[in-house]
Amino acid sequence: MALTIITLIVAGGALLGFLARFHHKMDLEQWTVAGRGFGLILVWLLMAGEIYTTFTFLGASGWAYSKGGPVLYVIGYVPLAYIVSFYILPPIWEVGRKFHLQTQADFFETRYGNKYLAGFVALIGVVCLIPYVQIQLTGLGIIAEVASFGAIHRTPAMVIGFTIVAAFVSVSGVRGVAWVAVVKDILLLFAAVFIGLAVPRIYYGGVGGMFSALAHANPRHLVMPGETANLGHGWYITTLILMALGFYMWPQWFGAAFTAKNGDTLRRNAIVMPLYAVTMPLVVFIGFAAVLVLPGLKNGDLSMLMMVRKTFPAWFLGLVGGAGALTAMIPAAMQLLTGATLYSKNLFKPMFAPHMTDQQVGSLARIMVLVLTLGALVLAVYTSVTLMGLLLMCFAGVTQLFPGVVLGLFSKRVTTAGVFSGMVAGIALSVALMVSGRDPYHGMAAGFIGFCLNVVVTGVVTACTRVTVSGFEEVDVPVPAFSIQPTSM
Repeated sequence: MALTIITLIVAGGALLGFLARFHHKMDLEQWTVAGRGFGLILVWLLMAGEIYTTFTFLGASGWAYSKGGPVLYVIGYVPLAYIVSFYILPPIWEVGRKFHLQTQADFFETRYGNKYLAGFVALIGVVCLIPYVQIQLTGLGIIAEVASFGAIHRTPAMVIGFTIVAAFVSVSGVRGVAWVAVVKDILLLFAAVFIGLAVPRIYYGGVGGMFSALAHANPRHLVMPGETANLGHGWYITTLILMALGFYMWPQWFGAAFTAKNGDTLRRNAIVMPLYAVTMPLVVFIGFAAVLVLPGLKNGDLSMLMMVRKTFPAWFLGLVGGAGALTAMIPAAMQLLTGATLYSKNLFKPMFAPHMTDQQVGSLARIMVLVLTLGALVLAVYTSVTLMGLLLMCFAGVTQLFPGVVLGLFSKRVTTAGVFSGMVAGIALSVALMVSGRDPYHGMAAGFIGFCLNVVVTGVVTACTRVTVSGFEEVDVPVPAFSIQPTSM
């Protein structure tokens, strides 16, 4: 029963994805940014589809179950990220409209006039997006395995699900993602609100009773560092800052922002988006509730679905599983589209085939959707990092783009050499700390330490380099930096 309902929901969502291309010629502009014509509702659904992923559905409850108190950072960073988006996405959209940008790397190349910097940004985006797609793949496999009571192994479920995703992304582009997001968001909101309130009430008499029981049985679980040895208040604060600043540095956000019909749409989106964030604490509640109801789970990421399976009938598990499956597929679709476009347009074309037409770039991007899907699938099958752990590693990389984006928008002084050097230094230090097992380092998130070095290096190198004026016209928003061109490295 559960598996049948999941199959029907996924099939219906996929059909919507294929139908979205009708009456639209899928050239590169339509495929990547939907002709820049989305209004508030579609932008809201598209961006919500990217924010509330399998990480929200399974990873947040998994950390609440296995780590305890440190999971509370997921409730804090999202509202701060919306504030950042209010100020940076509208000028990014204006620059995109004026210069016909389609990717994040396009922004860097237009602002700094250096194809190697743009290629490096594209490389960062692709490298960080593959593990993000892996998160969605892993989540989809978990959902199928739990909903089928072990009858279907997660690997074939991942293969089938992401074959469908790759197919409708290749056919319908970002428009297909937005259409399917409508179904996904309705189901996710219903599932999160209902389960998040019902589960604590069924087992503990309410949310207050749940926290009282957990505090009595295991007082340390609800406070820092919870069930961990080193994720204390310093880690919490630095991770909060890192993720709030890096949230909209993911390359898919640039593509999503470029789909809007005007900058005001993005400002309104930043105002209403926090309404969707009500799902996050409710999902965390489920993980906390499972601590005493389902003790001893080896994988905390299973806690949400195992609680649903234990508490509700099979048809309801199918409904929740279907919502979860779409929650995996929609973000992955946008991430695959973005990663494929970055590789084709900003890495392969400028470095190896500068005379490629947009049609040829689009054809290569569709092929790369399949390649990136395969890469993420291999990682999902052969690695066992938790969903939350993967996300934190990826954020350490993409946040290093923040100085280049913000200073590029609002500063005439920042140079190509400064931004390039800062990125390399920040990423190198972050990776070195994480690979050596020093995350957190002296109580602080490794990515945050790398980000601080990035800012210092960007400032020092910029101070030592000269800026020259270029022929760029100023855009009709406070983005003065687009009237200048720094010297190349």
